[in-house]
Amino acid sequence: MTTSTLTITPLVVPGSLDSDEAADFLAYGELNRLVCDEATGIPDLAPDAAQMLPAWQDQTDTLHTGFVARIDGEIVGMITIDYAREADAQAAEIDVLVPHRFAGLGVEAALLDLAEEEARAHGRSLIQAWSLHRPIETDRMIVPRTGWGRIPSTALSDALAVEGFVCEQVERNSELDLRADLSALEHALDSALDVAGPDYRIVQWMAPTPEEYRDGYAGILARLSTDAPSGDMEFVAEEWDAQRVERRDARLTSAGQAFAVTAVQHVPTGDLVAYNELLIGADRTGTTHQFGTLVSSAHRGHRLGMIVKCANLLRWRELMPDSPVVSTFNAEENRPMLSINEALGFRAVSYAGAWQKRLA
Repeated sequence: MTTSTLTITPLVVPGSLDSDEAADFLAYGELNRLVCDEATGIPDLAPDAAQMLPAWQDQTDTLHTGFVARIDGEIVGMITIDYAREADAQAAEIDVLVPHRFAGLGVEAALLDLAEEEARAHGRSLIQAWSLHRPIETDRMIVPRTGWGRIPSTALSDALAVEGFVCEQVERNSELDLRADLSALEHALDSALDVAGPDYRIVQWMAPTPEEYRDGYAGILARLSTDAPSGDMEFVAEEWDAQRVERRDARLTSAGQAFAVTAVQHVPTGDLVAYNELLIGADRTGTTHQFGTLVSSAHRGHRLGMIVKCANLLRWRELMPDSPVVSTFNAEENRPMLSINEALGFRAVSYAGAWQKRLA
């Protein structure tokens, strides 16, 4: 595809980052962190090429595609388009990466037009995108359709709005200082365990997931796609089994990353009914990322969210003493989880807008 001097070509997925064909994928990793840094001032929110490559090499569960935009041979932006493999999936999930110095040249519009063409070609009726924002007030603030939270407009949010995307939801990115006194977590954990009572017990592991927990872990991972607050964003009910858990574990640890899970097991049934996940890259002095946290809807009201968060963070402090902060995203309307975060000392450091476009 060519627009004036703008050319867009497929992103090549290399066999390894040391191969001759890895240049564009390495550039993808660098651009991902640059755009994140420009948008939020927190480049560590974005994974690098080594962390992303395993998911692109094993596309069993999600089809990953990407495209590179160039002007006169220079990379000016990229877009990735992901497609869930479930039979009833309707969404194409996109990530638009255009650095500040190339904003306003039509790169965003060209990439979004291509995304729509690709989504239609893959039989999708929705396109979903996310934008990152600093925690500031400007003269142009965007309020999502949920009515919860607000974000300052950016070049990307403007481009999305022009192309017919609607801001459906705002997510808060919060950080906890892992070097601070964590005695509040110890007290909160003890109190929550008293409320939960003997019907619930903590189980913990480092990836890969022990065989005895794979089926139960798969069951509660499947609930995240439907139980977590998502406004009017339409997410397919994900299909999980023990084999998908194994594949995910392999992807998350193959680049030297460490991945810890704390879950709560319902003793009478043996079901895993709550979980929290923490991940850090090969550099153990870097930011820790909280992945999923969920309490099964049938077991809410027992302080299980507090239990899995506190227990995992306290264990993590011992396992990864050199990681300075843990970062997490939560929907602004998810007051139960945000209340837990606030009580534990998390503070807002950036925001994300969730956007959706329905294709006619």
